[in-house]
Amino acid sequence: MAKLKVAVLISGSGSNLQALIDMCAKDDAPAEITRVISNVENAYGLERAKQANIKTTVIDHKKYNGREAFEEALHQVLDSDKVDLICLAGFMRLLTDGFVQKWRDRLINIHPALLPSFKGLHTHERAIEAGVKFHGATVHYVRPAMDEGPIIVQAAVPVLPGDSANDLGARVLEQEHRIYPLALKLIAERKVRVSGEKVIYNGVENLDTASINPSA
Repeated sequence: MAKLKVAVLISGSGSNLQALIDMCAKDDAPAEITRVISNVENAYGLERAKQANIKTTVIDHKKYNGREAFEEALHQVLDSDKVDLICLAGFMRLLTDGFVQKWRDRLINIHPALLPSFKGLHTHERAIEAGVKFHGATVHYVRPAMDEGPIIVQAAVPVLPGDSANDLGARVLEQEHRIYPLALKLIAERKVRVSGEKVIYNGVENLDTASINPSA
């Protein structure tokens, strides 16, 4: 079976990108990252990609007249590579409905919260303020509304007494680096499909592999 061709979109340091690169570097990996695209010229994630001999492209959104023009340039690069799947990994641009629909069910994102709770920014501060006992991360298919879409994988972590946002964020980030490669692997192995607005698993021996127990 041919490897899934993946493009990763970033805006920053690319720690989740690195987790995906490490997974795809394995001999039996079912996916390959064909290009890393950043809207920020000096994003460190570009260096991570270059070190892994992955093609990089910078598409500076500030050089385009509006979101649609920027996304058309983005789409042309993705289409030229015949990309099967887009992974958003710290890509700090809201995508238009038109772009999301064009790539429907071929566009995934990782969010630092247990969706549908705490959509948007500052998730760790908000989780602490809300007094929740568990927080975490979610990999999901992207839909036009922000931080919505069928959930592929989630990981939960405990919120400990005295946690700062940085403490909790570090614990969540560790799980992000586990679940994003897992989600990509499940998709590349054709073990998940979207039915309505839910993900259905195909041939996954243990459904618990789609979530990580906070006590693990």
